Amino acid sequence: MDSVSDPPFQEAYKILFDKTRDNIRENNGVDYDELVVAEECELPVIDLSRLEESDEVVREECKSHIARASQEWGFFQVVNHGISSEIFSRLRCEQEKVFKQPFEKKTKEDKFLNFSAGSYRWGAPSATCIGQLSWSEAFHIPLTDILGSTRSNSLSSTIEQYATTVSSLAQTLADILAEKMGHKSTFFKENCLPDTCYLRLNRYPPCPIAFGIHGLMPHTDSDFLTILYQDQVGGLQLVKDGKWIAVKPNPDALIINIGDLFQAWSNGVYKSVEHRVMNNPKLERFSMAYFLCPSDDTVIESCREPSVYRKFSFREYRKQVRDDVQKLGSKIGLPRFLTHDGTWNI
Repeated sequence: MDSVSDPPFQEAYKILFDKTRDNIRENNGVDYDELVVAEECELPVIDLSRLEESDEVVREECKSHIARASQEWGFFQVVNHGISSEIFSRLRCEQEKVFKQPFEKKTKEDKFLNFSAGSYRWGAPSATCIGQLSWSEAFHIPLTDILGSTRSNSLSSTIEQYATTVSSLAQTLADILAEKMGHKSTFFKENCLPDTCYLRLNRYPPCPIAFGIHGLMPHTDSDFLTILYQDQVGGLQLVKDGKWIAVKPNPDALIINIGDLFQAWSNGVYKSVEHRVMNNPKLERFSMAYFLCPSDDTVIESCREPSVYRKFSFREYRKQVRDDVQKLGSKIGLPRFLTHDGTWNI
């Protein structure tokens, strides 16, 4: 990538960078231990071909592994997911073409790829400190911009093929997780439709700044499930047992993580885990995330009593997150919706 296509991170964040350098000089160095990863770890790997076995015991074991990983990790990997390496190669090629477009074109001509206006995003406009920066750019695309698109090109056809498969996979996993909670639920098929779900194409440019900058600041996902395809550069990290760990890339796997809505729906059984992306100083990183989301009017209610979280609509949740990010620079999320009389409910 060249400077014509890269967002102007250095200029946009100059004040925060200068402030951080001043602090380093004043303190004769700053402790950035919180950015140091203790270890690289491979997430639980689940072979989805076992769901097609004729032996019911094998199928149930596979479902139990999915539920256990969702409880203990909030993250897991799936292999034999039905998407070929050829599609992944084509996705990478098409993503590179998209992000190589001039920055001015990406920001001012949102419709140049037939995506909805406002799809292109970069950086962290609400950042108030260096820890809230996001050195990345993305196209956040409603699935309806992709599925059944009248514009036929290599990008749209490749993404549509991928989106169709991951949509089906997300529904399968959601149904399994509901079943393991004792619910044969049609909730997800009824409420998480193509016009409510999203794909996000991500690019993390190399970051020359010496003091560890986030490609994506620490956060949890505001959906039910996220399905992530990432390249082999690495950079995804998550919190496990109170420590940040790096996720070892697996070229054959898709990464699945639980979102806030599933944690609330499961009454805290499945965990929406904080995660982040750290930039590589020399290599750019690409990923593609699918978000299983409901309609704004959908009411999220814990499936067990006593309920940890109060009922809320997805619209209410999104508004609260948006308000917190604008006011505080970062998201609060589910603690705002606890049923007890905690400080977040005041």
